[in-house]
Amino acid sequence: MSTKNPKILYIVRRLSGGILTYLMELSNRLVDLYDITIGYSTNEETPENIRSLFDKRISLVPIVSFQGKSNLINDASARSELRALAENEKPDIIHFHGYEAGRLGRKTFADAEVPMFYTPHGYLFLSEDHNVLSRSLFRMNEQSCARINCTTVAVSKGEFAETLAFTDNAVYINNGVNLVEIDDCIKDEKNSDHPLTVFTTGLINPQKNPDLFNEIADAMPDVKFVWIGDGEWRYKLKSPNIEVTGWLERSEALQRAYQSDVFILTSLWEGLPLSLLEAMYLKKLCIVNNVIGSRDVIRNGENGYICNSAAAFVNAINHASSPQTPLIVENAQQDVIKNYNLDKMAVSYIKLYQKALGLR
Repeated sequence: MSTKNPKILYIVRRLSGGILTYLMELSNRLVDLYDITIGYSTNEETPENIRSLFDKRISLVPIVSFQGKSNLINDASARSELRALAENEKPDIIHFHGYEAGRLGRKTFADAEVPMFYTPHGYLFLSEDHNVLSRSLFRMNEQSCARINCTTVAVSKGEFAETLAFTDNAVYINNGVNLVEIDDCIKDEKNSDHPLTVFTTGLINPQKNPDLFNEIADAMPDVKFVWIGDGEWRYKLKSPNIEVTGWLERSEALQRAYQSDVFILTSLWEGLPLSLLEAMYLKKLCIVNNVIGSRDVIRNGENGYICNSAAAFVNAINHASSPQTPLIVENAQQDVIKNYNLDKMAVSYIKLYQKALGLR
């Protein structure tokens, strides 16, 4: 038998945000066992130093047609590029990430003889910022593509439950964060001499619901709010007590999170948010909107709080100084250590891929 490593082709339309962090951590962890190629496109949120984030053995191949909006012409071009990429790479496994890559990729390789996987990273048909017609279209596309011989890998129990409505060909593997990297980035002592600081992390876009974040900040003018990140909906954050940091180096972003007190996640939908897992590990009081992904991790009143309104967020933030908070944040950190760490996630993917390849 050949000693050559099996080859994995990851395909993602936009390599930025949480999917970038996920693929970076997973690929860098698996590269000793697999030859890895990532077919991708960039956007304004993609770091300029993207090449340096990945192990030098990992190939990054731009897919030009992914840059444009989805339409018949661009989709046809993208499918042609994907076929050419697969012909050149000859992968043993193909794994699609995100809705657009999953939709186009599964249709392009519907007759492929290699194992295929698809990870939604948050189903778009659950996104409340889209109208009913758009959500119906997203759902129909998922139903249609689910008939193709491709295993869906959900990143949370909630996403897995939604997947089972389309297909039984599904598994779920919890997202995990790199605990060693976080520890290495947190070098300074925590500065307790600051006003109560509430923060979130990520792209400022419709999914992350900056309107709700702004409403909460407006209701608490004496509290400092920080959005670590940037994005096209930055203009929604109008309250004078909100600071938008812009994009920071990862180590600096983690340090800002560490120096803050309360993490809130106002998202309208999620897969399983890495920013939440990182905040839990940093022992921040975590307060989330009541959506799939977030509520799969948070147990209300035990390791954080789940909210259904701005008023509920305000009430939960006011519990930051409660005597119960030390136990809540300790529970949250232990949950991440036991269930949502990168090592456990990587082992699960290795088992999944080895089984698909007929290897032990």
